[in-house]
Amino acid sequence: MNPVFNQPINISFPDDISLTIKREDLIHPFVSGNKFRKLKYNLIQAKVENQDTLLTFGGAFSNHIAAVAYAGKEQGFKTIGIIRGDELGDKIEENPTLKFAQENGMQFEFVSREDYRLKSENKFIEKLKNKFGDFYLVPEGGTNEFAVKGCEEILTQEDVVFNYVCCAVGTGGTISGLINSSAENQKILGFPALKGDFLQDEIRIFAKQDNWNLISDYHFGGYGKINLELIEFINAFFEKTKVPLDPIYTGKMVFGVIDLIGKKYFPAHSKILLIHTGGLQGVDGMNMKLMQKKLPILKTND
Repeated sequence: MNPVFNQPINISFPDDISLTIKREDLIHPFVSGNKFRKLKYNLIQAKVENQDTLLTFGGAFSNHIAAVAYAGKEQGFKTIGIIRGDELGDKIEENPTLKFAQENGMQFEFVSREDYRLKSENKFIEKLKNKFGDFYLVPEGGTNEFAVKGCEEILTQEDVVFNYVCCAVGTGGTISGLINSSAENQKILGFPALKGDFLQDEIRIFAKQDNWNLISDYHFGGYGKINLELIEFINAFFEKTKVPLDPIYTGKMVFGVIDLIGKKYFPAHSKILLIHTGGLQGVDGMNMKLMQKKLPILKTND
């Protein structure tokens, strides 16, 4: 585990508003950001239960799949990935995420999108146990009580100086951990990467405080969707700050926060902490798509 640090964003904002980004993306070279936090106590629990195999779910460019593969290898687990999309079975070499996971020992089971929707049902899990034997189940995106416990460790005592803590939201585990460890003076703002309001209920399962709100205006059309405006924003932000952003989660959240500053959403003198949840492994795959569409690629290094 590498030390995480808070990096001030040296951009001048109106009303004496300041931005700082917590560089969770630097916590581990391959198990990045919130994936490290979510897996920490799940891996401990798997060992408590004497399990030697981790099974989880994800899509073609899933940060979670890549992280489970590497973390499993690092800690001596076999890993199985149930991948959404049976058409991907013969495309592993063309997919940077799946190739990385396979190189780190993950065994794949490619399923149709229809079957993938059954991933939470007992019958489907039993079928997987009949095929693969016993395993420790890590949910899609990693969110469960152990993941939330890990994400509660993102905020530290030095972070109480911030009025607002902002993060991207996928399955709700990261924001739940932030809510639970936040101080009385803080408001937690989540920026969903997906369309829809179902996340409210998911977060309420784990969240122990009411000091949070979801801002659903910055998903750019839905999960995995991206346009030229977002690409140009991410690249300009990198040029100014040298902080690389992923386009699925953190890039959209940072775009949203800066847009809201311009719209006077935040009171004067607000101190805002942005949580960088990692996800940079997915940029190579996104850049392949952008090149096919003849769009500019995302910059994550000089």
